[in-house]
Amino acid sequence: MATEALGAALDRLEQALMRVEGAVAQQGTHGAATGEELALLKVRHRRLKDTVAQELRQLDLLLAGLPK
Repeated sequence: MATEALGAALDRLEQALMRVEGAVAQQGTHGAATGEELALLKVRHRRLKDTVAQELRQLDLLLAGLPK
């Protein structure tokens, strides 16, 4: 179902974010801006993931109400 595909896409996004965080940690801190940018990206990612999850729940509710 589309919900499973979107869930898998969210998982891939989460894994990509972890790889980015790991790469940044290995490079070390190159100034406060890099840390601040990473923190902002983390917040944006979390908000996006939460929004997509909420929309998927609403889509599931709509699909459940359709006649089969």
